[in-house]
Amino acid sequence: MSETGGTSARSDSQWDHRFDVVVVGSGAGAMVAAICAHDLGQSVVVIEKANVYGGTTAISGGAVWVPCNHQIEAQGGTDSYDDAMTYLKAATRGMVSEARLRAYLEHAPQMVRYIEEKTRMRYRAMPGYSDYYPELPGAKPGCRTMDPLPFDAALLGQEFDSLRAPSPGTLIAGRVGMTAGEAHSILAKERGWMLLVVRRFAKYWLDVRWRRRTRRDRRLTLGNALVGALRRSMMDRNIPLWQNTALDTIVTDGRHVTGVIAIQGGAQIRIAANRGVILGAGGFEHNQQMRDQYLPKPTSAEWTTTPESNTGDAIRAGQQIGAQLALMDMAWWAPTVFVPGKEKRRALFVERALPGCVMVNKLGRRFVDEAAPYSDIVTAMYADNQASGANLPAWLIFDADFRRKYPCGPLLPGMVQSDSSLPKDWADKVYFKAESLDALAKRIGIDETGLAETVSLMNSYAATGIDRDFAKGANTFDRYYGDSNVKPNPCLAPIAKPPFYALRIDAGDIGTKGGLLTDEHARVLRDDGQPIPGLYAIGNTSAAVMGPSYPGAGSTIGPAMTFGFVAAHHLAGV
Repeated sequence: MSETGGTSARSDSQWDHRFDVVVVGSGAGAMVAAICAHDLGQSVVVIEKANVYGGTTAISGGAVWVPCNHQIEAQGGTDSYDDAMTYLKAATRGMVSEARLRAYLEHAPQMVRYIEEKTRMRYRAMPGYSDYYPELPGAKPGCRTMDPLPFDAALLGQEFDSLRAPSPGTLIAGRVGMTAGEAHSILAKERGWMLLVVRRFAKYWLDVRWRRRTRRDRRLTLGNALVGALRRSMMDRNIPLWQNTALDTIVTDGRHVTGVIAIQGGAQIRIAANRGVILGAGGFEHNQQMRDQYLPKPTSAEWTTTPESNTGDAIRAGQQIGAQLALMDMAWWAPTVFVPGKEKRRALFVERALPGCVMVNKLGRRFVDEAAPYSDIVTAMYADNQASGANLPAWLIFDADFRRKYPCGPLLPGMVQSDSSLPKDWADKVYFKAESLDALAKRIGIDETGLAETVSLMNSYAATGIDRDFAKGANTFDRYYGDSNVKPNPCLAPIAKPPFYALRIDAGDIGTKGGLLTDEHARVLRDDGQPIPGLYAIGNTSAAVMGPSYPGAGSTIGPAMTFGFVAAHHLAGV
């Protein structure tokens, strides 16, 4: 063992493979790092623990949050470096170094322009998608979030079979791809939304040749579009991607990182890295021991939506050679609901903003603006539980009108999927139903009086359009996913028509935020604040550059891709 706790360097004859750069993980950040390293003249390999590629990115929305991106002006928006820095400083509350924030703001626009010019990936800035905290100084009403354009899966050939499938919750009826812009049109019931759904389904079913191959949609969208386009771009460059290859140990010579030991086919393989190792292997959300050690209580790996391979391997490997950790008590929180079978969890990203629902604790009382950013919902759950002891789980309550009109977690709108057509084992597990609020409260074990009073208040707020408790629907972010046909507030409607429904809401996540602390070059830092030569970390393997906040849609993938771009440049010496 070396003096830093890793495995000591080996002579050249003891390496099984040698590359300039070894990238661990196959999400968007890792792929961008590999593509950029190759384009800068480095030999590179990507190793992936799972038998499929794409990581958490593949099941995500695939968006990037990029202030001052090159499309803003054409979309009619405005932005400035100073506004973006003001906003980020306010959102991160002093928990992230200004050097890292500055690096993100300087390099993110360069990264997304590079991706569009040099790879198969294309984005569209979204003019109506507000930053998550429109009340903070420097916030913008749109254009900083960029939505992936669809990508044709046929371009991947046989590699499509190894692309991690999207979450059913990101597909129309769990089957047909939709962009974020299309999802907004459908949920907000904008003019022409029904025709859009019909057209998408018609194109899906009429693609007979592809249907014979797979039930998955050829038209990749969201995170699948991003990963598919980047994987095709790797194929264009002949960059190897080794699946079923798990990081075991980082190898050092006592000072520099010189390679890794990985497990492939049950055997150790030794991969030398002439220039450096880039860790982009996700967080630790499926490692219950690490959750218990670091995250707020209660916590459970059963509540996360992420791939089961995210067990903190790269974080622990970094620790073994003296890396410093930060933000380990934080996650990219998201309220989740249970679904039996393989897809065990669905995150409620946007449904809470729709009119005619309310979120309550065991006392039947509200504790949050239901339409707030999903990360804030779980933060509020923990805060309320600490104050009242009556949360975790919380409950989302809605009536028959909401059930008929809108999707909610695993439930499609009742107009297309009636209760009688739902799986029989979902009753009193996935959803709870009763003919009165009192009966529903008894069924789920919450206070009947509290719930009745809360619903009465919500109904009065729906009539005036003003939520006097939590201001649901009072800002541009809240209203984005509200129903545009509901007046005076697109996020508020009566909860009055039986039967009534409840979904159990757990303190879930879409990844952990804590990890290896890095500098503005994505270099991993030791406890003394000095970089570990040759070691870089990006994405959820690194401590989030967004600190405790979630500034806007794409604040996870945007930094992962940006610092993958930064790391590749730094280790190449340019």
